[in-house]
Amino acid sequence: MMKITKIFVVGVALLALNLNAADTKTVSPKVEISEAGNKILRQIDENLLPPETVFYRKLINIEPDGSKKEFVLFTAKKGRDKILSTFLQPKSEVGRNTLRVGDNMWLYIPSIGRPIRITSLQSITGGIFNNSDILRLDFSAEYNCVKINTKDAMLILKAKTGSVAYDKVIIQYDKKRKIPTKIECYTSSGMLVKTLHYKNIKDFGNNIVRPAVIETDSPMYKGYKSVMIFAKIRSRKLPDELFTINSMTKITDLR
Repeated sequence: MMKITKIFVVGVALLALNLNAADTKTVSPKVEISEAGNKILRQIDENLLPPETVFYRKLINIEPDGSKKEFVLFTAKKGRDKILSTFLQPKSEVGRNTLRVGDNMWLYIPSIGRPIRITSLQSITGGIFNNSDILRLDFSAEYNCVKINTKDAMLILKAKTGSVAYDKVIIQYDKKRKIPTKIECYTSSGMLVKTLHYKNIKDFGNNIVRPAVIETDSPMYKGYKSVMIFAKIRSRKLPDELFTINSMTKITDLR
């Protein structure tokens, strides 16, 4: 099984928020949902990736001494909650595939010959990006907006369930383009786990204009940084049967 150099684990629990925004709707005694905020959140999701998409990514883990480890993945995404990836580099990782359907995640390892379960808080590449970041679903699939600050272009999100990697997420976004500029991820106790910086807005064609680079750092791991670079994003019709544990290895046929 692949060696995971670091596993970043954060607490996941419910966070009570007392909000009084005029556009919110009460769904429980403790949590309110901002419908206006959820609308913007769905726009952000759509602008980051079309509903059916294939793309390439390079993940770079940078150590405090400047040393780096790089991975290249080809990824297919369908709908709000299905994502499948295969490793193309380094050579030692080729043939390893990952699948996420909702909260469920699997890693296929050729030497084992079958998928094994993995969790959102582990990391298949090490570094600060965990599996939830690497196999990212639409934000609106996992979170509700509970507060919106339109003046500062900020959304405060609350996890829909306790299985989500982060209990609270704060998104700062570009008002005009409706794409993130910075995302902060917190535990239920209010501890900042990591910050994601969205950079280098690029036109990928077919009306896909979004940040090509995501950099992340964490106060828990001083001096470490991870970078995700996107390339060749394009819409493509994808069969539902591709996103099953019995079809994980077929992703290579899409390239």
